Amino acid sequence: MVDVMFIRTIVGVIGNVISFFLFMSPAPTFYRIVKKKSVEEFQPYPYLGTTINCMFWVLYGTPLIHPGSTLVLTINGVGLVIELTYLSIFLIYANDNKQRKQVVGILLLEVVVIALVSGLVIGLVPTIQKRTLIIGVICIVFNIGMYFSPLMVWRKVIKTKSVEYMPFWLSVANLLNGACWLIYGLLRFDINLVVPNGLGFGSGVLQLILYACYWEKTPKGSHKKAPHSEVQLQGNIV
Repeated sequence: MVDVMFIRTIVGVIGNVISFFLFMSPAPTFYRIVKKKSVEEFQPYPYLGTTINCMFWVLYGTPLIHPGSTLVLTINGVGLVIELTYLSIFLIYANDNKQRKQVVGILLLEVVVIALVSGLVIGLVPTIQKRTLIIGVICIVFNIGMYFSPLMVWRKVIKTKSVEYMPFWLSVANLLNGACWLIYGLLRFDINLVVPNGLGFGSGVLQLILYACYWEKTPKGSHKKAPHSEVQLQGNIV
């Protein structure tokens, strides 16, 4: 007899590995920032967005909200630490104090929002099922926004007829990430994982279709790495 929960755990572990790779994908950008001691034109917003996304998924994975979601909790906990590390580097090498204040202000707002939502849901909602529903809907909204965040990159690919701003292996990783967490959500049906990651899988398929359509038209030698502010985490990590 097939042990569905064992298979689900294996799929979740694979998803954790792929998700970790995606969390680490902007590392070269921050190595460059440290080396040059300047953030140059890189923007903090993708990392701020990923930070609050991780916060909500960490909350979702806690026993008080959705018991049995250890793999969701762990990878987003790791991702949260990584994103905060990126933002710390950004703060150190920001171009001016105005930029630093803006990042700190948004971070504080995110902490207040997650604390407020956590307190209200845990304190006022009596059942696990209702807590799961409320936090799950919030996570779905954030996930959908993140999975379709590369729309501007897609537009650029179509406009320039060039895939130089769409790194192939990052697109593949996003596809596999969506597929893993979609399967994970289906094996013990969790609509809060199935909906956003189903859309994420579709987003990954679209990216590869675009790549297939335009890679031959891309001028040779123009496959430069896109700025990570454009390609960072093109979807949720869960």
